[in-house]
Amino acid sequence: MRTVLAALATTLGLVAGLVPSAAASGTIRVALVEDARVVELRGVAIEVNELGGCCAAGGAWRTDVVRAVANGQGVEIDGRRASGFRLTSERPIQLNGREYPAALEVLKNGDGLAVVNELPLEDYLVGVVRAEAGERWPREMLRAQAIVARTYAAYHRVLNAPKAYHILASTVHQGYAGHVPSSSPVWDAVRDTSRRVLLWDGDLFPAFYHAASGGYTEDPRTVFAAGNIPRLKAIRDKFSTGAPNYAWSLDLRLADLSQILRRNGVDVGTVTAVEIAERTPSLRVSALTVHGTRGRARLRGNDFRRMVGYETLKSTLFAVAVDGETARFAGRGFGHGVGMSQWGAKAMAERGYRAEKILEYYYPGMTLGSLDDLERTLLRPPKVVPASRGSVE
Repeated sequence: MRTVLAALATTLGLVAGLVPSAAASGTIRVALVEDARVVELRGVAIEVNELGGCCAAGGAWRTDVVRAVANGQGVEIDGRRASGFRLTSERPIQLNGREYPAALEVLKNGDGLAVVNELPLEDYLVGVVRAEAGERWPREMLRAQAIVARTYAAYHRVLNAPKAYHILASTVHQGYAGHVPSSSPVWDAVRDTSRRVLLWDGDLFPAFYHAASGGYTEDPRTVFAAGNIPRLKAIRDKFSTGAPNYAWSLDLRLADLSQILRRNGVDVGTVTAVEIAERTPSLRVSALTVHGTRGRARLRGNDFRRMVGYETLKSTLFAVAVDGETARFAGRGFGHGVGMSQWGAKAMAERGYRAEKILEYYYPGMTLGSLDDLERTLLRPPKVVPASRGSVE
């Protein structure tokens, strides 16, 4: 866990004299789009500046519509080419029908474009809570969601500090609704928990969460391969039994499953059977074997779910049997099962539990802390130890 603190120290500029950074300024960089060939943004009096260029007269212009195209090694807007452009406005800027607070940057990303929203971390969290939980859920669930989302975002901001953006506005990381009106109750949930985060062994950690556990949460080490995943205890989750996806079923034609596997580089011919090979302690599928007319393949449960589709195969907590030309799945829960169940947190809040108790339930062993305290600790001048001891603390 000390690796995250070390990374944060570097991000904050301790080694190089406190240079400006996203962490130091309290902002975060969120990728709204990745790998697009063309993007169109709309707004009112959008000021467009070339990244890395000067702001002398003629270097910037204003427009209500920005159409950016990936061109060679850079980005082209209105016939002007650069490595990227920064868009600012006093009003939100619209992309794909959704409004985002300025500033936005359009950058070259591989063969396409990325659109990155740079904004204060706390403002970003309002958009996350609205996207992930909505506005009508109980106040204490929204407060818990704000703390978890802040922890997750702060961790990724440190992890991806050297990169062009820190986090994705999608289910790959967490949803983000963009601009949220000041009248939304989500603002209160974020303000009430300002700068509060979950800590594991005194450090930030990826505080994963999911829609519904299906009755049991999962040890993150069985799902994610990162080396710094905490030993978060899996629990029996009695509060998620009323979730919409507590129980689900899926019928998948064997011909369709065979095609899905081939698209993902697994060719066993026509699938004839699907056999569960291993389960985790919480009964999720950790490995399965797919049998076909040309052979068989052993797959990780999470890889199989990814291939079929996260929205289609809702979790790896399932049983499966082949019936004629169809694979019939019966499962529970929605998501990877690690950390907080959002529907379980909602049920707890409806029963009167405060956000802190919800978090204790789903993250046993964690403590609550503050980003401010973490940053103050790292910004404290190093204590010089006598040379005879041969070290600096």
